[in-house]
Amino acid sequence: MESFENKLAVITGGGSGMGRELAIALARDGCHVAICDLSDANLAETAELVREANAQITVSNHLCDVSDEASVLAFRDAVLAAHHTDHVHLLFNNAGIGGGGSFVNDSREDWERTFGVCWFGVYYCARAFLAPLIAADEAHIVNTSSINGFWASIGPDVSHTAYSAAKFAVKGFSEALLTDLRLHAPHVGVSVVMPGHIGTNIALNTGQVLGRPAPADMSAKDIAAVRQAMVDRGLPVGNQPDEAIRALLIQRGEAFRDDAPTTAADAALIILNGVREGRWRLLVGEDAFAIDAEVRRDPDAAYERSFVEAIAAQGHLQGIVGRLR
Repeated sequence: MESFENKLAVITGGGSGMGRELAIALARDGCHVAICDLSDANLAETAELVREANAQITVSNHLCDVSDEASVLAFRDAVLAAHHTDHVHLLFNNAGIGGGGSFVNDSREDWERTFGVCWFGVYYCARAFLAPLIAADEAHIVNTSSINGFWASIGPDVSHTAYSAAKFAVKGFSEALLTDLRLHAPHVGVSVVMPGHIGTNIALNTGQVLGRPAPADMSAKDIAAVRQAMVDRGLPVGNQPDEAIRALLIQRGEAFRDDAPTTAADAALIILNGVREGRWRLLVGEDAFAIDAEVRRDPDAAYERSFVEAIAAQGHLQGIVGRLR
């Protein structure tokens, strides 16, 4: 798909981060967009930015929980009605959250919520929009996996099971679709995106999607639980007052967004260029390339401290290395 002009793109998780930047970049290229999210306010902000980028295109906002198939089907119907069409050219399965780190210790509800958004969100949306994609003269599915789709870790001292399991599923599903679509719908392409550390609000938004209060609204009991979890991971915060814990949570989320080596806007451009070029495997960020190469070079060591240190020697994963010291 060399041009996005006058196409229609559906983007999940379009209220912020890569989803927002994809919508803006596509609008600049003359593409109409339909975005969904769980936040009305974030959707409205994205829509305004899209209209500023190109007032000539049509943008529609939709509240949708991608982990709920009924919500996804209602989203699909609303998109087709809003754009007066029976077909869609681009589907970006981008929505995602963290959480459910430990299969052993974390709640089943958190684990399944994270897996539901990150895997079933992709599956339900691909199912729902398959017929409209096939109805287009050319179409493309873009599924966002992660470096955690081939490396199930954020370092040897932190569990990361639900997100990694979901992202492995997204990667495998996307690769299997290459053959399935080639055989049965050859005008529909597929790409799997595997970003490294991208500057998004995922660390700030995850708790709220899991039903937890924002740091500023946490009770003393909430803070005590967070403090204990940090102590259990070896962090020296046992004597820190509640306000210090709140400030630390906010600072960590903002640092994840603001200190990332790749911005969400840069990631969006890399993804769209990959779609134009017809590439199915899209690594995003120098850290993604480095980790991919190191996993392939020595897979047996991928979950050892030496692996993280080898990546850090190349200038990546500095936050993880800081925790190990």
